[in-house]
Amino acid sequence: MAPAVPAPVASVAAPSPVPVASTASAPRQAPAPPAFTPAVATKHAACTIRGALPDPACTPGAVMTTDLDVICDESTRDRRHVDASVHKAAFTEYGFTFPPHAPGAFEVDHLIPLELGGDNAITNLWPQPADPRPGFHEKDHVEDYLHREVCSGAMPLDEAQRIIATDWLAVWRRIGGATGDDGTQ
Repeated sequence: MAPAVPAPVASVAAPSPVPVASTASAPRQAPAPPAFTPAVATKHAACTIRGALPDPACTPGAVMTTDLDVICDESTRDRRHVDASVHKAAFTEYGFTFPPHAPGAFEVDHLIPLELGGDNAITNLWPQPADPRPGFHEKDHVEDYLHREVCSGAMPLDEAQRIIATDWLAVWRRIGGATGDDGTQ
């Protein structure tokens, strides 16, 4: 009888506890910030605009990405397409006709803007009025302000997403909106 030959043993390297330096440019932030998780929409009709804020049961927000390289360095142009049927659904959920009778009176707005990683999902879209003020023009200034804060490292992304999804008016007032300033710097 031939002697038993031991089976070959596979060599597996243990993961290194120390990160290895790379010549590639480092990401802005590693690991990714904790993701803000909006609530789940609980209704899709009879939604009510609450002043300058959407109905949180219909439009709690939705996040597409938390990648700061995408958020801070890439244009939103390729992510911006929202089909006309989704625009109509956003208006219909809130009891408005589509298209609106007065052009420019509303815009289908991203509650969490694409500039902060927001999604094109219906749970992130609502017909935001221009008037009464503050309306969608003023919210645009808040979006720009929060984008600058996140991309400069002054504010974590998840905090900016949470703030804009729950009460963007607080930021608008803080950056001078309540005193008539348009929020630009």
